[in-house]
Amino acid sequence: MGILWSLIVGGVAGWLAGQLMKGGGYGLLVNIVLGLVGGFVGDLVFGVLGLDATNLIGRIICATVGAVLLIVLVRAVRK
Repeated sequence: MGILWSLIVGGVAGWLAGQLMKGGGYGLLVNIVLGLVGGFVGDLVFGVLGLDATNLIGRIICATVGAVLLIVLVRAVRK
């Protein structure tokens, strides 16, 4: 995937993670960063489970799962 597609997937995944976690909004830039880093975390988690995201929807799901995990981790550390 190109950089533009990575940003689009990251933005969508970050937005979805924010909607799923029902917290205060982080803003567009932070959502994109959460989605991009979440994609990496999601790849690790999916790899451990033996799953592979091969298409656009799979990449969005993978990045969203990773971003949700990051949000949970950040909230746990803040407490």
